[in-house]
Amino acid sequence: MLDYPIKFSPILKEKIWGGNKLKTVLNKNTNREGLGESWEISGVKDDISSVANGALKGFSLKELIEEYKGEFVGKKIFEQFGLEFPLLIKFIDANTELSVQLHPNDELARQRHNSFGKTEMWYVMQADKGAKLNIGFKESISKDDYLTHLEEGKITELLNFEEVKKGDSFFIHTGKVHAICAGVLLAEIQQTSDITYRIYDWDRTDSEGNSRELHTALAIDAIDFEKKDDFKLNYDKVANQASEIASCQYFTTNFLPLKGELSRDYSEIDSFVIYMCVSGKAEISVNGNTESIEQGQSILIPAKNNEVKLSAEKCELLEVYIK
Repeated sequence: MLDYPIKFSPILKEKIWGGNKLKTVLNKNTNREGLGESWEISGVKDDISSVANGALKGFSLKELIEEYKGEFVGKKIFEQFGLEFPLLIKFIDANTELSVQLHPNDELARQRHNSFGKTEMWYVMQADKGAKLNIGFKESISKDDYLTHLEEGKITELLNFEEVKKGDSFFIHTGKVHAICAGVLLAEIQQTSDITYRIYDWDRTDSEGNSRELHTALAIDAIDFEKKDDFKLNYDKVANQASEIASCQYFTTNFLPLKGELSRDYSEIDSFVIYMCVSGKAEISVNGNTESIEQGQSILIPAKNNEVKLSAEKCELLEVYIK
């Protein structure tokens, strides 16, 4: 039952800052407007993914873990996380700026929310000319200086902005303030958590004139006030070679540009493997069972499968697993 590439039905999220690129660029099948996120593979409570293809169609992600345990996620991963799927896989379209925010670490998230923390990374799939991301502060600051700027509505004066283009990739440590800004379409890999502390929302209101909730008090103990140039990721782009973009205790992400045919041997890792297609299209085969993947789609390979065959005229994949 687990011997084929598994696709899940995307969970589409309307956002105050969302746009239409999930439809027009990533070809999500929907008539809804203002879509900000496509949750590709999610174990978040009330937003659990369901299988869209093959013999397991209709099964939820949680049911797959319950039924197949380590064969599905990997023995060590099942021992550590049980029925919780450890990653949340997304595509994000920012038509306008997301709030300036940060995420708590595992310890704080566990104490306050009975949740995992939220370490994450971004891969920029498309960016309008001049589009930027906020990542961290320009300089190290004190808590008092931060609060003064926040109270005076001048927090943006402290923020570091990075102009971005397709292929840029960033690692977002817990505690680091950040915001995806207007005109950026990206892939996000993160711990399974939906805990966000919003500290500034560009003074915007909804259609009824209401501002979104800010989390000033919660954020104070979670913010990293130091300037750290630890976010921009460099990686190789060699055809048919998996090049590491980021690796941490929570996930490893490789960049894999395909041209022709390639076999991947996963016998040395005890983990599921996720492919996110960030450009082009490819065929993915497990035990003779083949599924296609194209830009804006994701596929999961259950942990029991050690060999995967890939074929493409030209395609770029993000390859995600847990070491």
